[in-house]
Amino acid sequence: MAKLLAIDGLNIVRRVYEASPEPDSDLKAGIALRHAFSSFRILLETHAPTHVLAAFDYGGQTWRHALYPRYREHRAPMPSVLREALPEFQERLRTAGVPVAMLPEVEADDVVATCVMRWLNENRGEAIVATTDKDLHVLIAQGALVWDHFKNEWHDDAWVRNKFGVAPELLHDLLALMGDATDGVPGVSKIGMKTAARLLNAYGSLDAVMAGAGILKTPLGERLRAERDILYLSRQLVQLKTDVRLGVTWKMLAYESH
Repeated sequence: MAKLLAIDGLNIVRRVYEASPEPDSDLKAGIALRHAFSSFRILLETHAPTHVLAAFDYGGQTWRHALYPRYREHRAPMPSVLREALPEFQERLRTAGVPVAMLPEVEADDVVATCVMRWLNENRGEAIVATTDKDLHVLIAQGALVWDHFKNEWHDDAWVRNKFGVAPELLHDLLALMGDATDGVPGVSKIGMKTAARLLNAYGSLDAVMAGAGILKTPLGERLRAERDILYLSRQLVQLKTDVRLGVTWKMLAYESH
């Protein structure tokens, strides 16, 4: 049976880089990328995929910035020493047989989501996403599994329900309601994870929340009504794009262990 391993490349690299308390330097970047490369090797050995893709952010403005110019405005930029060392690291991955995808105006999440959804829709086999990014956990609802390399654990439907209080298919609705400070997604004021989960589990979806809770004569109902436009904008921002033109074939993503 075929098996796709879609790696959220920058997620791995940045987690490894930020694990070191040392100040930014070429040496720190070099050591981090050596460790990151080992992480990629371990992923390949652990999962033995037949197909693999490592997705990275292209950088610059994306379709989300076009929707909401303040998207990610408070996120610290990647340290320049790490950014400058990435092309050589990505070339090393390619040499090791790991295709690298970076596409302008979309994020690595969109590349991973597009690749995984095509794989699953074509019934090609198992799909594993290597990431700690909560946004990509929505793919579990479509049959993918998420692997946390750093904790060495699987994330499945039960894990998402336990962590976020909702089923994977409601994860984006949850993030839209509560917002995501990391990405600068506004959400609805004074709605945290527990309230968002309670609303979604009571009503079943974001649209149903707005149809039902939207007529509540409570401060919560008032906020939902007043911030409706922001809420639906937030929903667009957390949505994964699954129609990216990847420019690769399954044959190009076929992996043979080196």
